[in-house]
Amino acid sequence: MLPSHFITRAALVSCVSIAFAIVPPAAAQLSYDPLAVAPGHRARVVDLTVRDAKRKRDIPVRVYLPQTNGQRPVVLFSHGLGGNREGNAFMGEHWSARGYVVVALQHPDSDDAVWKDVSPARRMAAMRKAASAHNLLLRTDDVSAVLDQLSAWNAQQGHALAGTLDLSRVAMTGHSFGAMTTQAVGGQKLPLVRNRRVEPRVKVAIAFSPSMPARGDARAAFADVSIPWMLMTGTEDESAIGSQTAESRRKVFDAVPTGDKFELVLWKAEHSAFTDRALPGDREQRNSNHHRVILALSTAFLDTYLLGDGTARAWLSGNGPAATLEMNDSWRKK
Repeated sequence: MLPSHFITRAALVSCVSIAFAIVPPAAAQLSYDPLAVAPGHRARVVDLTVRDAKRKRDIPVRVYLPQTNGQRPVVLFSHGLGGNREGNAFMGEHWSARGYVVVALQHPDSDDAVWKDVSPARRMAAMRKAASAHNLLLRTDDVSAVLDQLSAWNAQQGHALAGTLDLSRVAMTGHSFGAMTTQAVGGQKLPLVRNRRVEPRVKVAIAFSPSMPARGDARAAFADVSIPWMLMTGTEDESAIGSQTAESRRKVFDAVPTGDKFELVLWKAEHSAFTDRALPGDREQRNSNHHRVILALSTAFLDTYLLGDGTARAWLSGNGPAATLEMNDSWRKK
């Protein structure tokens, strides 16, 4: 049962004029489709490695390049615990088809190397050990190191990425441990960390399966979040590692400051709903509409805040989301 203050698809249509200050013209909403892509589009995929000499750390990345010329906004993606740069390809392919350069990071010490060569009996213990505050800090520094290298490659004549990146328009996204990474570089204060991890080059953030702070006051932790955030979770979004529950993930939205903040809660969506495939232990049947909603709302958000697209803003703030949601899905904005 969802709390009464959640807005389902059915309720959204009738109360949208209350939830948003201005309801854009219907014509503007109809002219915009965040799921539209060129027929047969396939991103050009480039695998590279960022060398962070200061930390003696190699960060593999997978880049999805759109079939467009000129500099394009950049979307970074941070994988969950035990993942790699190849994960969430459905997001990389779609966002690149919409004109974004998508860069999927692979974080050493919390990637698939944590479990690949470990016996099945010890894998869970190895994963729990890797889900550490130390690795979270390494991940946040990975983001800055990758942005530094992208800037260098963008200016390097003859490089595969030369002249393709608009690094004044950068989005940070991530799932699970990657959502924690996204939250940290997107404005959340981390407990017991004196130096802020915020990355000023990140202009917007999307957290799939977000997390509440492990300790301390949540509102204080999120008090300085000043960029647009979109949060996505599910009513069954549980994980075997960490203290987060489906209920705690939904508390993040209430704790972040008002102003260009959005939340999607997918009905019967488990933790794996935001990945390419089911995970061991899943109980619910995967719903094909979940990926459709995830791509539609995330794309409209990116188009609104990275491109400044007025039709995308009209769609996002009007009845557009309701057309993608199923009856018990929920959508909120503040």
